[in-house]
Amino acid sequence: MLAFAPLHAAASAAAGVVTWLAGTLAPLAGGAATAAAIVLFTIGVRLLISPLTLAQVRGERRRSALAPEVRDLQRRYADDPGRLQSELFALYRRAGASPVAGCLPALLQAPFFLVMYRVFATGDGHPQLLHERFAGVPLGWHLGDGLTGPVVAVFGVLVAALLVLAWWSSRRARRAAAATGTIAGAPTEGPGAAVLGRLVPLLPFTTVLVALVVPLAAVLYLVTTTAWTALEQVVLRRPQPEGIDAR
Repeated sequence: MLAFAPLHAAASAAAGVVTWLAGTLAPLAGGAATAAAIVLFTIGVRLLISPLTLAQVRGERRRSALAPEVRDLQRRYADDPGRLQSELFALYRRAGASPVAGCLPALLQAPFFLVMYRVFATGDGHPQLLHERFAGVPLGWHLGDGLTGPVVAVFGVLVAALLVLAWWSSRRARRAAAATGTIAGAPTEGPGAAVLGRLVPLLPFTTVLVALVVPLAAVLYLVTTTAWTALEQVVLRRPQPEGIDAR
């Protein structure tokens, strides 16, 4: 049990924050106060990691600016994948554009999602949260806990929203790969590139699969954070006028 003590403490703290937010929002949100508190909690998490997101966007712009050089390296070392990989990393290093920096915001969100899952799976420190509802459905319920009209409707709307957001993110991933000549930092040509090119655009759809097996509260977290990511892509990743420094 000691191994789970940090997780229990984090879940208890998060539950306390959600409970406080729900109490504050109750006069305005009524019975949906806890659901609204989860949305605000998620937004708070995204604001907390926003500096890393900004760094990620700057890195993407640098990699996009390097696209002509990447294509040149791909032509020069088409028959030498190992040399191509080393030359690409050297190019990114000189330009200060890490090909793996884009993974950090997503990785840092994982602990918060795990905490939200535990809060509404066990009620750590605040068991009353398990009885709170959204549109008549307990926030601790999973999709399979009762296939009644309200459950199917609520989960159906949220999963449909995740599907739309995943489709949009997948299209953007393909466009980014075409613009930079790389997929997740790897060249679009060479061994394994075809497999990686098919796999990366499918990754956004994993949120849909996760939503089918986690409590409703965690689904709300997923929808909110995915929608926030889409908003960031619209606002922060809009095309830059020529002459503006990628930094």
